Amino acid sequence: MILAGLVLAALAAALHVFIFYLESFAWTTRARGVFGTSAEEAEATRELAFNQGFYNLFLAIAVFVGIAAFALGSDTVGATLVLVGAGSMLAASLVLLLSSPDKAAAAVKQGTLPALAVAALVVGLLV
Repeated sequence: MILAGLVLAALAAALHVFIFYLESFAWTTRARGVFGTSAEEAEATRELAFNQGFYNLFLAIAVFVGIAAFALGSDTVGATLVLVGAGSMLAASLVLLLSSPDKAAAAVKQGTLPALAVAALVVGLLV
C-alpha cells in the first residue's frame, strides 16, 4: 500500500506541476480555456494566478522530495513530506469545493489523486 500511495502522490504532484504551469505561465493564453476566464479577467488576475501557481509547485516539490526520502530509506521524513504535500493539495481542493460549489468538477480533479494517495499511504503505514 505504501508503494501505491507514493505512486498516487507522484501523479498528484505531476498534476500540480501542470497547474503551476497553467497559473504561472499560461494564465492569459492556454489557461483561459481551462479555467473559463475572459481575456480581461485573466489579465486582471494574472499576478494572483502567478503566485498561486507557485503554491502548487511547492506542494509538488514537497511530495517529490518525500518520495526521494522514502527511496533513500528515510521513511519517517518521506512519509511526513508526502503527507504534508498531498494533504495540503487535498485540503486546497476541499476549500475550493466549499467556497465555490460551481467549481466542484475542478475541485474533484484537483483532490482525487491526493485523497487516494493519503489514504493508501496511511493504510500502508498502519499495516
